[in-house]
Amino acid sequence: MNQSKQRFFIAIVPPPDIEQHITEIQQYFAEHYNSRGALNSPPHITLQPPFHSLAEDVPKLEESLNQFSVNRRPIPVTLSGFAAFAPRVIYADVVKSPELLEIHKDLISYIEATLGIVDRVSQTRPFVPHMTVAFRDLTKENFQTAWLEFAGRSLHFEFTASTLTLLLHDGNRWNISNQFPLAAEPPTILNPS
Repeated sequence: MNQSKQRFFIAIVPPPDIEQHITEIQQYFAEHYNSRGALNSPPHITLQPPFHSLAEDVPKLEESLNQFSVNRRPIPVTLSGFAAFAPRVIYADVVKSPELLEIHKDLISYIEATLGIVDRVSQTRPFVPHMTVAFRDLTKENFQTAWLEFAGRSLHFEFTASTLTLLLHDGNRWNISNQFPLAAEPPTILNPS
């Protein structure tokens, strides 16, 4: 029996055109501010932070995510401007829509109830949806300069998130492991007449 642990997280990954645009911004940070960390995963909005799972438990994890997703409707997502967690993180700001807050809260509760995966961060800090463009390896000095450049920069994208994405760490970077369609149809309203 394989007892090796793998690292995963669950996120919303934007459509390819937005993904490419955010990746270009991340590349800009790599070239101009020596911050390459954000390039170690596809652009994303984290819903469930990184956790470990035994290799043999991955099918149960995937089945659980499929069960969660099939009962969910696609959700609107809006990226609007840039924000920061000083002194190291700059990100594309994501509007805190009721739908996004609800799916995060419900997913965290569901994962804990069905798989015993507890997100300690969500218990102590509020959910701030974001798409990181520079972090961790961004020095405090470079953060100051970059934030002057990006604080007022405009950015606006809207898309409908129609899948949840499971990402797996391969030892060097995060890669898409599987995607789970948000498949629920809106309820049918029957006309009583």
